[in-house]
Amino acid sequence: MPYVDRKLKCVDCGSEFDFTAAQQERFAELGFTNEPKRCGPCRAARKALDVGSGTRPKTGSCGKREFFTTKCATCGGEARVPFRPRGDRPVYCSKCFSERR
Repeated sequence: MPYVDRKLKCVDCGSEFDFTAAQQERFAELGFTNEPKRCGPCRAARKALDVGSGTRPKTGSCGKREFFTTKCATCGGEARVPFRPRGDRPVYCSKCFSERR
């Protein structure tokens, strides 16, 4: 089946990009059934952020994590945790948390 160069529209930026016959042939060889949705720059940006996988960005620019200070449920000392304690569950300092494991 001969492939023909086609113009596609990027879902992110709306610009048109070429889906060449060679790319279409490669997609078919790899068993891909869907056409690409994004142009090269948008695909690279999405891959750099690793969007969609549920992980943090690979660039290490995820920002500073906010910590909250509360009272440890076991020893009564200060516990710094990366979540806002709701009060309905016990919160432990790092020492007591390690001992509970």
